[in-house]
Amino acid sequence: MHSLLADPWFYATALPAVILVGLSKGGLGGAMGQLGVPLMTLVIAPVQAAAIMLPILIVMDVASLWAWRGYRDVKTLKYMLPGGIIGIAIGWLLVAVVTNDMVKLIVGAVAVLFVLRYVLAGAAGRATPKRQNFAAATFWSTIAGFTSFVAHAGGPPYQIYALPLRQDPKIYNGTSVIFFTVMNAVKVIPYFALGQFDATNLSASAVLAPLAFATPLAGAWIVRRMKPEVFYPFIYSMVFLTGMKLVYDGVAAMF
Repeated sequence: MHSLLADPWFYATALPAVILVGLSKGGLGGAMGQLGVPLMTLVIAPVQAAAIMLPILIVMDVASLWAWRGYRDVKTLKYMLPGGIIGIAIGWLLVAVVTNDMVKLIVGAVAVLFVLRYVLAGAAGRATPKRQNFAAATFWSTIAGFTSFVAHAGGPPYQIYALPLRQDPKIYNGTSVIFFTVMNAVKVIPYFALGQFDATNLSASAVLAPLAFATPLAGAWIVRRMKPEVFYPFIYSMVFLTGMKLVYDGVAAMF
């Protein structure tokens, strides 16, 4: 425990990681958040980075719930939460055979194709909102739960379903915060069962926790001041960058 908390290189990667993930949790898209765990893996093992990050994500969820309190779409949550929990269970069952790099490549490719389809269909201002669809919500939320469990990469599958609904940005962010708060809380059980929490990792999480509470509030402050015609192109750009980052990570791991 002492060696990790006394290592300046740990803080050199962990502090920027928490800031980027926190701003992302506040509503500034997924691309920055996807850099969190990879940054930490420059100095520690990927599994350890994920274990340290999960309690931090939960602290961020608390801050995000406060920042976006009162904003939610109940129908979206009713449609997506059951699938998300099923996806976590599938990830738990398959954790021994599915690699993080495989998941990153698949999720990244789907995210890039999703944004390209959006661009071909027209600009955000001319996009026609999609109707809620239980089958589609269950499918994409199951993928989101699965990828969230194995690679902390649940954002793109969630966005593939939720963004075309064209909800008010505040409703979109408030709903996604509730969804991923539940996902992260549920993940604690299998992560604990897999032995990914120990004194060293939990101590590192505790040291970083104060910063984890402040950064989502900063992200939410920025998003609250963004108009829909700015918010949606920005978020789609973040999804595209996230997808490209995940594809790069997945392909690079093959060579």
